Amino acid sequence: MFYKSESLKGNLAPTLLLAHGAGAPADSMFMERLASALAEEGVTTLRFEFPYMQKRRQDGRKRPPDRQPVLLESFREAVNAVMAEPGSNSVFVGGKSMGGRMASLMIAQEDLHPAICGAVCFGYPFHPPGKGDRWRTDHFRDLQRPVQIIQGTRDPFGKRPEVEEKGVDSIKSVSLSWLEGGDHDYRPLARQPENHEQMIRQAARLAADFMRRCS
Repeated sequence: MFYKSESLKGNLAPTLLLAHGAGAPADSMFMERLASALAEEGVTTLRFEFPYMQKRRQDGRKRPPDRQPVLLESFREAVNAVMAEPGSNSVFVGGKSMGGRMASLMIAQEDLHPAICGAVCFGYPFHPPGKGDRWRTDHFRDLQRPVQIIQGTRDPFGKRPEVEEKGVDSIKSVSLSWLEGGDHDYRPLARQPENHEQMIRQAARLAADFMRRCS
C-alpha cells in the first residue's frame, strides 16, 4: 500500500518513492509534513512501509528493522509496483534516515532499474550516534546515479565537520546540502528564526530542485 501525495504543480512532476526511517512509520508527523512540502514544490510522493513496520501496524508490537537484504527486496518490490503503473514520469527513490540509506544502496547496485533517475536522503545515517568509527559510506564509490543528501548541521548521525573531514562532498555522484542548526529531524535551535516547518520546507525545496535537474 502506498500513501500518495500528489504534486500541486501539474502532471509532469517527478515522482519520489519515499521510505520511512527505522523507528517511525510512513504516516508519521515528519513524513506527512515532508510529503506535503514536496507536493507544494511540485513532487509527487509515494510512501511505503517495510515488512517489520507493516507487522507493527497489524499487531501494535514494536520490532527492530528487518535485515538489509529484506529491506532492499521490499524497496525493489515497491519500485516494480510503481513502474507497473501507466504514465510513470521521472522516478526517484529516497527516504528518511535508514530509508534514505537503503535508497542509496539500491542506487549502488549494478541491477538498478533503468528508469530510476537518482536518490534523495533526508538525514543520512552516516554512522550510529556516538560511534564515529562505523561509517556507512563504502558504497558511495559505486553509485550508479546521483544522490542528494540533505543533512542538519547538528545531526548526531553525521555532523558537518566530520562529514566534510571524510571527504564525502568530494565524491562525484554525491551532492550534500546542509540545513543550518537542524538535528536529525531538521528541528532548529530555539534561537533560530526558522521553525521546524520552515526547515522541512527548505529540505523539500532542495530535493525538488535536485530532482528537476536530474529528470
